[in-house]
Amino acid sequence: MNSLDWAVLIGYFGVMVAIGIWSHKRVDNVSDFFTAGGKMPWWLSGISHHMSGYSAVMFTGYAGIAYTYGVTSFVTWSFPIALGIAIGSKLFAPRINRLRSRLHVASPLEYLKNRYDLKTQQALVWSGMLLKIVDVGAKWAAIATLLSVFTGISLNQGILITGAITAVYCTIGGLWADALTELGQFVIQLLAGIAMFVAVVLKLNDKGIGLFDVFDQPALHGHGKPLVGPYGTVFLLAFLFIKLFEYNGGMLNQAQRYMATGSAREAERSARLSAVLWLVWPVVLFFPMWISPLLVHAQKPDGSDSYGLMTEQLLPHGLLGLVIVGFFSHTMAMCSSDANAIAAVFTRDVAPVVSEKARAWGERSGLIAARVTTVLFLGLSMAVATQVNSPTFKDIITVVIKWVAGLMGPIAIPMMLGLLRPFRRSGPTAALVSWSMGLLAFWLVNYPINWNVDGGVPLQYQVSIPLAVSLVLYILVGYLKPEDTPERLAVIEKINTDDDDSAAVAVPVPAGEVEDVTGRTAVKD
Repeated sequence: MNSLDWAVLIGYFGVMVAIGIWSHKRVDNVSDFFTAGGKMPWWLSGISHHMSGYSAVMFTGYAGIAYTYGVTSFVTWSFPIALGIAIGSKLFAPRINRLRSRLHVASPLEYLKNRYDLKTQQALVWSGMLLKIVDVGAKWAAIATLLSVFTGISLNQGILITGAITAVYCTIGGLWADALTELGQFVIQLLAGIAMFVAVVLKLNDKGIGLFDVFDQPALHGHGKPLVGPYGTVFLLAFLFIKLFEYNGGMLNQAQRYMATGSAREAERSARLSAVLWLVWPVVLFFPMWISPLLVHAQKPDGSDSYGLMTEQLLPHGLLGLVIVGFFSHTMAMCSSDANAIAAVFTRDVAPVVSEKARAWGERSGLIAARVTTVLFLGLSMAVATQVNSPTFKDIITVVIKWVAGLMGPIAIPMMLGLLRPFRRSGPTAALVSWSMGLLAFWLVNYPINWNVDGGVPLQYQVSIPLAVSLVLYILVGYLKPEDTPERLAVIEKINTDDDDSAAVAVPVPAGEVEDVTGRTAVKD
């Protein structure tokens, strides 16, 4: 990097902070901070939903998969996400929007205390927050790894720089700042991705390699096959099932995008836009990674530095800075949205349970608590990021694929399926059994069983078995021990009713209060 690249990078950081300051004017209460008051346009929500699913892991961990195996990086990652969101646009997006408009909640997990009970909600809340800390820690480590390739600064310095900038704008402006910066980041990503795509095509032409003949090259043998190596049919199906829950709200931050739109219909349109973007745009981003063995020799065994090396070699200064900004934009988009989601969960679902003072928070004190929680979450995730390459967490892609995908299912199953009428018989017992046994299955498959199987348990089973165990037990226990009380059925009916004209934008009920089935507010003992 030279002074021009640094100017582009510093200018980007400045714009992000400016957006946060501008968004501050639109945040008057916790509803504005966590769900944009239900006033976000569907197209902005859709772009924000799309961008909040990216991070620099795509340019490190998935770049390594693309370098080693080729197009399977798209077929087993972006494609199942696009398909999962498309399915969820009908199945989950409208119902999640009604959590805000009908039940008046500001956190995706807040409704669980009425759908199940307080104990179940707290189990899912605490496990979800801990998982998110690890997840976001991997994202910080990914962007810091890329930054070290270009600048030579240490991993910890890179984590501190990106985390501090993100903390400023997302803490000041809440979800509005997240969405607006993600819109800007989408434009930057578009320019940077096209620049890299064109640079790679021109370099191939210099080598006498045609765009449609590229996979005939010996160095790319097998790179054109959709399913290779550990990424086979079982992995694809498992990943599709996982992403159906994860990207429709199971990881919380995407659920907020659905909640932020004005109606269930707009949430559905938002999800469709995100699905289309996931299907089309990653092809442009992945193509340079697929053919990277023709242009660079990765220094790391997993090939995670291949995209960074290729960028340095192919792009002139200025454009190099723009692509680096694109790396930052991905990670900051996801991490800031995660921080906002976890702040919502802690402020609305945890603090009122553990603190009597929190139950009495007014608009001002609740907003201050939300901002403080956002900073604390970012600090904890940055601390975890410094340990990502330790023996405990291993490499970045291991954390993202195995830990996050494997542990997400037991948390998401009760949350997501609890929205649907067919699972109305499943109550607190089914939810807690499903959650606890899913976590136990993850530990058994990834550690004791994995240690005693020659060659280890294949990756597709490591990530899919915990979710499968949770799903089967959630349905089975619900059938054997139905807990469909009138109060729980009333909650489900509110979420599933299609008459959106009656659903007005509402400020969330203060934490510690619940809405009874008649729509009146009652203080919870």
